[in-house]
Amino acid sequence: MKLIRRILAGLAVIALAFKAVASFLSWVERQDDQPAEAWLDEEESDESELKEA
Repeated sequence: MKLIRRILAGLAVIALAFKAVASFLSWVERQDDQPAEAWLDEEESDESELKEA
């Protein structure tokens, strides 16, 4: 009986781990779909303004 409980507990832990990984991967995929808001350094923006002029 104790062995069956341990096997079931192990299977439950494995199932939860797979669910967590799948949830994380779907979250990462959703992040890729959204446009990134990048921070620009003042130096980089100054350089791009100089190139345009």
